[in-house]
Amino acid sequence: MTRDIRRLSERKRRGEELAEEEIRWLVDAYTAGEIDDAPMAAWLMAVCCTGMSDDETWHLTRAMAHSGEMLNLLEIGPHTVDKHSTGGVGDKITLVAAPLAAACGARVPKMSGRGLGHTGGTIDKLEAIPGLRTDLSPGDVPGQTRDIGLVLGAQTEALAPADAKIYALRDTTGTVDSRPLIAASIMSKKLAAGARAIVLETTVGSGAFMRNEQEARDLTALMMQLGKRAGRKVGAVLTGMDTPLGRAVGNAVEVEEAVRTLRGDGPEDVAQLSVAVAAQMVVLAGIASDTETAEQAVLRAVDSGEGFEKLVEMIEAQGGDSSVIDEKMLGHQPEKTGYLRAESSGRVTRIEARGVGYASLEAGAGRRRKGDRIDPAAGVRIMLPEGSFVERGEAIIEVMASSAKRLEKALAELERAVAVSEQEADSRPPIIEILTAEAGQ
Repeated sequence: MTRDIRRLSERKRRGEELAEEEIRWLVDAYTAGEIDDAPMAAWLMAVCCTGMSDDETWHLTRAMAHSGEMLNLLEIGPHTVDKHSTGGVGDKITLVAAPLAAACGARVPKMSGRGLGHTGGTIDKLEAIPGLRTDLSPGDVPGQTRDIGLVLGAQTEALAPADAKIYALRDTTGTVDSRPLIAASIMSKKLAAGARAIVLETTVGSGAFMRNEQEARDLTALMMQLGKRAGRKVGAVLTGMDTPLGRAVGNAVEVEEAVRTLRGDGPEDVAQLSVAVAAQMVVLAGIASDTETAEQAVLRAVDSGEGFEKLVEMIEAQGGDSSVIDEKMLGHQPEKTGYLRAESSGRVTRIEARGVGYASLEAGAGRRRKGDRIDPAAGVRIMLPEGSFVERGEAIIEVMASSAKRLEKALAELERAVAVSEQEADSRPPIIEILTAEAGQ
């Protein structure tokens, strides 16, 4: 076995396949600080150039998953299920689907991340709720999962610490764009989090990390393969992200929209995708035998209010003030508000997701670098979605910003992202394909 990072990089550049013991040594040594950033970056670049075999990707995933604590959820029972989204603009599906699945009897221990760049993060949205704790320890998760069936917490350094360190290096060295590295990063955290089943929400389009549908399918297939190899049940939903999901992009404003959706009054695309994801979670958790039965159970959880009550229960269990979810913007007040108005009458033919995501970032709802502060009140609200007729001077999008300067920058981004013309807008359903839980078993 080679224990020399430089020789491993040379072999990888030649397209050679590394052994399981070599990959495990590399991951353990880098996590322990025995390998410096520069030689590790060279190895990552070699992987980006020549790829990894399925076996190598599995060995990397497993090594990163076992680099820290592995949550043991066996005592909770067989119905644990996790979900992961590859990210997007306005993607608040976790805030709706997870409570709905839990209301149907699934046990959902969900560890989520923070937003970076134009895509939002579930933890940032949750922390718009005053008092809510997301920094849960691994020891907190099993008990809350058992008691109320739902945990929405931040990814902890104790779980898959190798991935956190390697991802930070990839982010600073331009080695993010590699399918094996992306799949290993995502699935190592999911395996360490302990759920017996996983639903993947893979987004594709201008607002997603994956712009090409075939690339998104290939990534999804690889992640499903890794999950199954680890003995987990895996299903997936492939979703479009050319236009923002729903009408709200930001933090408090997205929680507000998620609450409306749980109460049966949310945007159609958010409701449709949330039900689809929740139904897959319910099937994979072993609560329902097929998707149709699961969807009926999820819709009953909406109609009865049990999904909403499960969200309230989770908020209170994690120290949050649940009373604010009945208030507009959770009680937050933006510093400045402005509107993107139509310069001519016609149809709103394009609201481009990436541009809206950057507008929300400029408004103060996101961060360019890890550690940047965000404003929970900042974001955008789409008043007239694609396909709407608009009169000249009518407001299309409301912008809530942290300052006048940020408002100006956000509006400039939106001017490039929105188009009004005499043409009809393309109708694009949010769900491209469901890789059913039945097939995923």
